[in-house]
Amino acid sequence: METKSRTLEITILSAEDLRTGNTPVKKNAFVVVSIDAFNSKETKIDGEGGSYPSWNDKLVMEMPVQTRFITLQVKYCKGSSSGGEKLVGVARIPVTDFIGGYSPETCLQYLSYRLRDAKGLKNGIINVSLRLKEPLRDCSSQAASAGGIGLGIPIDGPTDFGVVTGIPICSAYPPNAFFR
Repeated sequence: METKSRTLEITILSAEDLRTGNTPVKKNAFVVVSIDAFNSKETKIDGEGGSYPSWNDKLVMEMPVQTRFITLQVKYCKGSSSGGEKLVGVARIPVTDFIGGYSPETCLQYLSYRLRDAKGLKNGIINVSLRLKEPLRDCSSQAASAGGIGLGIPIDGPTDFGVVTGIPICSAYPPNAFFR
């Protein structure tokens, strides 16, 4: 049996206000992106950003069709003397946030998510961009578009049968690009 998958391109841009307890993270933050238990990748370590790290790491991963969530875990290295890594916060991205909405699946989307620590408390924000490199082909949607099936919305009253068509516009700019 063949398992279908799509190629996901996710760029981990930055994070904001990372803390451990009430203390801001000082340095060495990184992100682990997991699609399932066997498919995960991590960003490089940001050794300078502190509680506002920036990575801008593009990760390309295979995403099975049945995937419901993508998990982002923000961690930091404790230091060479104590060793190990500590979880700062987790965000789960529903696949429905970037597939099946109003914008095309291959459109680049900029999204921000609240991070939650191990106790479930708010602990910063993570900013990402993502898109599918190629959409999954579906015969039923091709037949519908070829047959001209759509929603007719009256424009000028009950006798006007014009059709209003909305076209999603993909943003070419990251969040807050004009407000920095």
